[in-house]
Amino acid sequence: MGAKLGSSLADDDLVEQHEINVTPFIDVMLVLLIIFMVAAPLATVDIGVDLPASSAQMQPRPDKPVFVTVKPDLSVAVGETATPREGLAGAIDAATNGNKDERIFLRADKAVSYGELMEVMNALRDSGYLKIALVGLETPAAKP
Repeated sequence: MGAKLGSSLADDDLVEQHEINVTPFIDVMLVLLIIFMVAAPLATVDIGVDLPASSAQMQPRPDKPVFVTVKPDLSVAVGETATPREGLAGAIDAATNGNKDERIFLRADKAVSYGELMEVMNALRDSGYLKIALVGLETPAAKP
């Protein structure tokens, strides 16, 4: 804010300005907006990953585990019995005696797509079985 001291108002060219000039602030905000709009998609890049085999410690096996198997031809089996997907809930109920807290071991062939595996998992969850364990080959742990 500027003001002249010791002069009359008639010859005063500089008038005190009481308003903030917001144009530079708007310009800075627009530049920041553009920077973030360009940088945000770059921060969420999908990267193809080849997942390694599990080297976790071997877990104790239950006395009578209930296995649900998805075969390469996308057929489903409960234990050793082939089951249609529509009858999966009934077959699991028979294998677990209706105990919804029992852990279900889900295994699938390598050729089965992730989407097909998720469909079987969703069918198990819709049936009320929330404790689902994925079964895979165990490899020996690498020694450091």
